[in-house]
Amino acid sequence: MPDYRIIDRDDDLYATVDILCQEDRYALDTEFHREQSYWPRVALVQIAWGDQIVLIDPLAIDLKPLKTLMDSDALAVIHAATQDLEVLEQACGAIPKRLFDTQIAAGFLGHSTPSLAFLHERELGVQLAKGSRFTDWLERPLGTAQLDYAASDVARLLEIHDRLASKLNARERISWAEAEFEIMRCRDRAPRDPDEAWSRIKEARHLKGRALAVVRAIAAWRERRAAELNQPVRFVLSDLAVASIAQAMPTSQKALSKIRGIDRGMVNGQQGIEVLKTVKEGLDSGWRPPRSPKRNTDTRDYRPAVTLATAWIAQVARDNELDPALLATRADVEAFLRGDDDPRLAQGWRARLVGDHIRSLVDGNASLAFDNDVVVLEKRSSLPIT
Repeated sequence: MPDYRIIDRDDDLYATVDILCQEDRYALDTEFHREQSYWPRVALVQIAWGDQIVLIDPLAIDLKPLKTLMDSDALAVIHAATQDLEVLEQACGAIPKRLFDTQIAAGFLGHSTPSLAFLHERELGVQLAKGSRFTDWLERPLGTAQLDYAASDVARLLEIHDRLASKLNARERISWAEAEFEIMRCRDRAPRDPDEAWSRIKEARHLKGRALAVVRAIAAWRERRAAELNQPVRFVLSDLAVASIAQAMPTSQKALSKIRGIDRGMVNGQQGIEVLKTVKEGLDSGWRPPRSPKRNTDTRDYRPAVTLATAWIAQVARDNELDPALLATRADVEAFLRGDDDPRLAQGWRARLVGDHIRSLVDGNASLAFDNDVVVLEKRSSLPIT
């Protein structure tokens, strides 16, 4: 285990950022919790470069100075970066200007959503310790085993970057991977729209009429309340309670107290008053879900084509040693065939590898066949079958 140092002083963080901004690249990881909060709560930031490793304690210092590093030209190497980017944006107001995600990169080499431990074993022949995986990272002081575990996540990540980048270059896929990194980096990480929160509630799917307006209003109120208190939405009201309120449409505290899933303690308090007010606002709004716009005027049933194309894409992924989910999901195929705006299969490397061929299949210019238990796409003969 290489040496590392703890950063828990502002001046030390500023000095470290100054050094890192002069580097070509750095490895980064975060430890965070979100089980008890609405926003992810960062508990540790690990950064490695050269022969240096630092563990930054956000419970002791402000992470805002990291924005300077995020805005620099240094390449951030992160494994499975989606949640780390959300944490960084929340903690310091920025994400890396340049990114290399080792999980995505490995997908272009045939590995299906590989873990960091898998890549250590596959690329370096070493095993990561697992003992502190489920630790409470917000506890202080952190023990030696916890700190060692956190440091090990970044200690050899740049070596893995070297190996993956070399293999991608050898297969002429580095541009494919970089395009995916940029899509991830530019993905919208804005807070969830409260007015759309109702659509994520399973029980809301069965509501109709005025109950839909109420469930939308209550779900939006719950979302805003949870964000304000920095609590999980279920701590404010359960999904069952939201749907039950919408169905019952209570107008009094007595009626509210009889609803399934309602905490009796909240009925007579300020929260109960706000719920009743929100029910009325929902009813007064008269809101109805908008009709889904027609994507195009094509009325053909593409389901058989989707099934065939999905099977062929899985074969292409195997033949080219690609993670099938990275190449295309069934939803990607459906969107492409429907003619949705900007489907993934109509862009970049995906279009060249499979998208253009699927279009030929649907247009009748190609067909699928089995050849020694392998699905192949063939150009159709212009001669009719007799």
